[in-house]
Amino acid sequence: MNTTTTRPSATWPVPDSPARYGTVSRCFHWGMALCFAVVFSAALVHYFAEKTALDAWLWPAHKPTGALLMGLVVLRAAWALLHARQRPPHVNLAAHLGHLALYALMIAVPAIGLLRQYGSGREFAPFGVHLMQARPDDKIEWMTQLGSLLHGELGWVLLAIVAGHIFMALWHRRSRHHDVLPRMTD
Repeated sequence: MNTTTTRPSATWPVPDSPARYGTVSRCFHWGMALCFAVVFSAALVHYFAEKTALDAWLWPAHKPTGALLMGLVVLRAAWALLHARQRPPHVNLAAHLGHLALYALMIAVPAIGLLRQYGSGREFAPFGVHLMQARPDDKIEWMTQLGSLLHGELGWVLLAIVAGHIFMALWHRRSRHHDVLPRMTD
């Protein structure tokens, strides 16, 4: 007589479901949160304490981390689209529009930064990966002007929306019927 019991096999990575985000979605979310912490810390220190030791230490991480974020947001958006039917639903229309704004700015801000970098004719090799070769005699003025006009300003808007995202997640946590934080943490 066979007395072995069969246990349900654990699925790894945990897939997205209507009740919670899965392993891959969580890795994208929290990995990007860490990258945002670096990028925004560097920007804030550069803005408020330029030419300090902290600025000299943090500012060089801004561009490579921003390039990493650009890659991650493209992968994350693709993952979200491929798994849209399995993911938790939005709490309301405002949450849905807020997430759309987050994605739009997460793509636009680094894309405009990369456009400015390319237009400057300077080399760009984040983490030693050569994305743009130096072209000192081939500067593209409209690209640098557009980047200078929009990258920083839209970056501050993105920071405000990220702060709003965090605030609303915590606010919903206090609400007994819409605690959304466990979707991304439990």
